[in-house]
Amino acid sequence: MSIYDTLNEQQKKGVFTTKGPVLILAGAGSGKTRVLTHRIAYLIDELGVNGWNIMAITFTNKAAGEMKERVEQLVGMGSESIWVTTFHSTCVRILRRYADRLGYDNNFTIYDTDDQKSVMKEICKKLLIDTKMLKERSILAAISSAKDELITPQEYALNAMGDFRKQKIAQAYQEYQAVLKKNNAVDFDDLIMQTVELFKTDAEVLGNYQRRFKYIMVDEYQDTNTAQFELIRLLADGSRNLCVVGDDDQSIYKFRGANIRNILDFEKVYPEAQVIRLEQNYRSTQNVLDAANAVIRNNKGRKSKTLWTDQGKGNQIHFRQFDNAYEEAEFIADDVKRKKREGTIDYGGCAVLYRTNAQARLLEERFVVEGIPYDVVGGINFYARREIKDLLAYLKTIDNGRDDLAVKRIINIPKRGIGAATIAKVQDYADMREISFYDALRQADEIISLGKSASAKLKPFVTLIQSFRSKLEFYGLEDLIKDIIETTGYVAELEASNEEDAENRIENIDELISKIVAFEEIHDQPTLGEFLEEVALVADIDRVENDSSRVLLMTLHSAKGLEFSHVYLAGMEDGIFPSYMTIVSDDPDEIEEERRLAYVGITRAKEDLTLCYAKMRMVRGETQLNAVSRFIKEIPDELLDNHLPAPKMNPQDIPSSKFNPVESQVYRYKPVAALKPKQTAAENKPFIAGGGLGALSAAGISKGASAVVGGKPDYDIGDRVKHVKYGEGTVLDLEPGTRDYKVTVDFDDAGQKIMYAAFAKLVKI
Repeated sequence: MSIYDTLNEQQKKGVFTTKGPVLILAGAGSGKTRVLTHRIAYLIDELGVNGWNIMAITFTNKAAGEMKERVEQLVGMGSESIWVTTFHSTCVRILRRYADRLGYDNNFTIYDTDDQKSVMKEICKKLLIDTKMLKERSILAAISSAKDELITPQEYALNAMGDFRKQKIAQAYQEYQAVLKKNNAVDFDDLIMQTVELFKTDAEVLGNYQRRFKYIMVDEYQDTNTAQFELIRLLADGSRNLCVVGDDDQSIYKFRGANIRNILDFEKVYPEAQVIRLEQNYRSTQNVLDAANAVIRNNKGRKSKTLWTDQGKGNQIHFRQFDNAYEEAEFIADDVKRKKREGTIDYGGCAVLYRTNAQARLLEERFVVEGIPYDVVGGINFYARREIKDLLAYLKTIDNGRDDLAVKRIINIPKRGIGAATIAKVQDYADMREISFYDALRQADEIISLGKSASAKLKPFVTLIQSFRSKLEFYGLEDLIKDIIETTGYVAELEASNEEDAENRIENIDELISKIVAFEEIHDQPTLGEFLEEVALVADIDRVENDSSRVLLMTLHSAKGLEFSHVYLAGMEDGIFPSYMTIVSDDPDEIEEERRLAYVGITRAKEDLTLCYAKMRMVRGETQLNAVSRFIKEIPDELLDNHLPAPKMNPQDIPSSKFNPVESQVYRYKPVAALKPKQTAAENKPFIAGGGLGALSAAGISKGASAVVGGKPDYDIGDRVKHVKYGEGTVLDLEPGTRDYKVTVDFDDAGQKIMYAAFAKLVKI
């Protein structure tokens, strides 16, 4: 039996078609790696091609290693001479031999991210660039994008004419490249850009590699950028035996520079190209595939293909809706535990996917409470993240100051010029008198070994903590955390920094605020100590460390290339997924990118897929009311085991021309501290809602609650009203709340909005 007999007909076509340009459109789970590895084996074993003449390129070292291992198993002797490698490794290999032809020494240094930041910091000082207005990381990101598009500093400067910001970036770009050249260094983007430059300026070098690599294969072609495309085009122009494998429906890395036009326009660049579609899926049930097909079919910028399987229909797609994000997390944890208890799954066969990292917090908390082992892919435990630990250390120090580790963690955050020697002397004094480190700080004047200068640096820190403590009597926890952030300048420092993950860290801080607001809403008189106790319990995951079978929590971007028996897609709401910024951009290309991300998420599921929608979700301490994700609405009803919410329950279903589902649905609700949520026997579970209307409903507070500010407005349902910002509209609903009337208005131009009457200041017309 031949090794090729295990392939389906389209896979065989991909393996046996070796001459000229070939585009293999490989749908999710269609066995593209099998095609690539068997194609290499066929070239060597059946066509007698020397391994020396074959190149296979992919994106990650892991993918390259796995491909090389599988090729070795198929080919055996001779496989060692094949170039199975990544883009960057390929270019390093070439430049190590020929970099001198570009004016570098061949022993050049490759700068990592930290090196780049250091160089740019000095450049900004030299060029007098105000890094509060134009951050170092923004400049480096712009330079990286330019290199992805093969734009030189000179070209960038020409394109920047008339744009002050871009002109500054152009100056920095030119200086940056000069510094790298002077230091005989390149960055990762340079590796590809300089190799392309080498090929374009040195016909001898290009000719050598064109003659060597007679058969070139590129995996994940939909993820290539312009520079990578040009590199491959130049190499393949010799023999034109270029085979690219990819799926335009899984192009989700535009933010990293990926250019989907590379795969969509392949036949324009290579008119003689043969196109082979791998549509048989070996991963998922037909219902999962039908859902994925239905969603992605709404994209216009794609190559037509329809996934199918011979594995049967399988389960319907589970659609679940909740009042708030807490209930969503609770359901997912309960459902996973139920399936495990019933023997339906192993924990390792489950994954929870979400659009943003911040969504992981509630899920982590529920998984810990339920004792479900899990790992957060591409991240760490929410409460173990640096910025969260820093702010919690402030809260711990304010609470009682007995946690020496917490005090030491923040004593120099932000920087106060307090060195290790000073800290050691304070600790010696504390040890000698058997007092806490913080109490020793308060007695800094009595520590003789310190000296006046060091002692003076400690006093402002002590004063700061005492100030926060004095405010506890008047502040709620939300007010306290916001005061800490503002007074210390923690977020402001992140915003001004050149750290690549600054934006994610700020989002995590926003999520911490949301956590505190939710905590306050469910407690009579919430105390700082109670909050810290709850957090300490949630953060302690040691008891599940010994179980190797874990549920994976990850973003949709991280999930690409993976598969799981049971998948939960959390946060399927317009404003979350697709994201708020995508919706307000009103850019069809951006929506299509998000839809491809939904397609990737759906096709991770092998047997069971659950889509979760929360009517309300807290974002940055504000309760946001969102519509069901448009991607769920694109799935045929017969594939779902539950109906979409009826219009009366979901006013967001009003046509988009009259309604912005995100902007119009943001409001704040902060309950009276003494108000205690009620629970019926049937609701015998903790109430930790995302706040807002769901909190009122779940707490058992009736619509007739009388604690209303300012009395009933002078307008009623059906009346025409005017708003200072949104213009004229019609009142759809008027509902008394605990502090004010909640009014729903369908504005003529701005669409439907929900707001509180006292703040809306609507005028009856």
